Amino acid sequence: MKKILVLSGSPRKGGNSDLLCDEFVKGAKKAGHDVEKIFIRDKKIAYCTGCYFCQTHTDQCAIKDDMSGILDKIQAADVLVMSSPVYFYSIDAQMKALIDRCVARWTKIPNKEFYYIMTSAENSKTVMDGTLACFRGFAACLDGAQEKGVLYAKGVYEKGEVKDTPYMKQAYEMGLHA
Repeated sequence: MKKILVLSGSPRKGGNSDLLCDEFVKGAKKAGHDVEKIFIRDKKIAYCTGCYFCQTHTDQCAIKDDMSGILDKIQAADVLVMSSPVYFYSIDAQMKALIDRCVARWTKIPNKEFYYIMTSAENSKTVMDGTLACFRGFAACLDGAQEKGVLYAKGVYEKGEVKDTPYMKQAYEMGLHA
């Protein structure tokens, strides 16, 4: 049994990337894993100010918000699932703030398995390149990170539009085999 943390960066509750996270969770739970999903938008996460308080205060951040508890969960997880819609060919602000705030403990987040879930309205071949590069850039900074799966859900824009696509089954299967 693995401890899986799903970080849903969707700004819309029930949005396409959030729904795919839910399907991943269903599959992972069916496989017997311990799974928790965090809907980032519901958390208070300020942006990193680059003050480097964390460097002189044993991995503590000067900003007192929900990020400390999220970092505890990230450290405890075996698997991290990161999800974001494509915003201007990149990740959304919610996910970016979370990633940047990991600076407080990034050296203490080793040996994680990563799954990435991305959604976009556009259906071009390269629409998700920047988004995936952001996720991979974060993982590249962590010792022992392993990419295990990527879900490219293209051509979905309206909230819930992903429900009638094969992407739902793909997310479930990815969770089932996590």
